[in-house]
Amino acid sequence: MKFDHIGITTPGLEAGRALLENAVGVRAWTEPFEDDVNDVWVQFGHDASGICYELVAPLSDRSPIRRVLAQKVNTLNHIAYLVDDLAAQGERLVAAGFVEVAQARPAIAYGNRLIQFFVSQSRLLIELIEAPDHQHAFGGPND
Repeated sequence: MKFDHIGITTPGLEAGRALLENAVGVRAWTEPFEDDVNDVWVQFGHDASGICYELVAPLSDRSPIRRVLAQKVNTLNHIAYLVDDLAAQGERLVAAGFVEVAQARPAIAYGNRLIQFFVSQSRLLIELIEAPDHQHAFGGPND
């Protein structure tokens, strides 16, 4: 597994960018992605140390992110890893006590490669992304 990003929930991408730019100095952003399959907007940014953050905002009123935002929990939502074999790494997490949150689904931001979330009893949420060589294209309009 290779670290990819820390997921942050936000009511909107503009508000999330402002928060991370002011708080931790994120300066480089990808273009936003409208992901109809997962019902979210996402955008990636990185700070001077190279840490990558993913902003996750609701796309519609049915978005699962709306519930998270309403409960004011899980603003720091998940840690994501790129993997060669999602099924094998998912089995490894299940053997370590994690539970699948949902079935694997394609994600627009990763060229429709599969993503899947797993949660531990302590509520650690991990996203696996079956895109081992993926690189985010920073340099979007909000640099």
